[in-house]
Amino acid sequence: MSKLKNKVAIITGGNSGIGFGIAEAFKNEGAKGVIVGRNQGTLDSSVAQLGANFIAVNADVTNLADLERVFKVTSEKFGKIDVIVANAGGAVTGAAFGTVAEIGEADFDKTIDLNLKSVYFTIHKGLPYMNDGGSIILIGSNAAHRAYTSFSLYGATKAAVIHFAKGFSNDLLDRRIRANVISPGTTDTPVFDKFVPAEQLEAVKNYWAGVMPIGRIGQPSDIGKTAVFLASDDSSFMLGAELLVDGGMTYLSK
Repeated sequence: MSKLKNKVAIITGGNSGIGFGIAEAFKNEGAKGVIVGRNQGTLDSSVAQLGANFIAVNADVTNLADLERVFKVTSEKFGKIDVIVANAGGAVTGAAFGTVAEIGEADFDKTIDLNLKSVYFTIHKGLPYMNDGGSIILIGSNAAHRAYTSFSLYGATKAAVIHFAKGFSNDLLDRRIRANVISPGTTDTPVFDKFVPAEQLEAVKNYWAGVMPIGRIGQPSDIGKTAVFLASDDSSFMLGAELLVDGGMTYLSK
């Protein structure tokens, strides 16, 4: 399997969940590069599974100096970068989900910093280190299209990320760098553990499987396979596009 043979990739949040699913799919297609995260334990275990062609960098994507360091380290190790996956985001440690009546400025700022500002500056900081003709992959969410309870702010950030794919592609036409976005639905990742008590975990997953038209929740590998397509030449005619990988929730569910 060599759709990404010798391609250099950076995957933020690549140490677990969807990010690791993308990194693993990239490795299986011949890519090399860097996974980025804040948990040293999961970075170590994940990079060990990825093998010798990947390294891990402990960094906070909301810290611009950390982002600069990530790209410098990658460039020094591997040379120019072909693919940037701005995956880090989601549930913010220490920030609450809630309605517009409940979420105040502190939680608002934390959510914006992780799910929107970090995406913009991951690309901003990475562009000087990127090959012309490369691929940017952003991670949206079907929450940008569906009004889930207490997810107004999160969904709004992801709607903005979807727009970034269009805007970035337009901005970078002269460099032939394509930006596209994958919008997952409910996916089996460690994020469940943050919100659901252990004794309720299976019941919650079974509930979501039951309401999804496809009859199951997503797996990180589902997103990984889609990311391989967007990183490869197979998608060379796609710019600013969104791929909804959500088991039919957005288009088919009632």
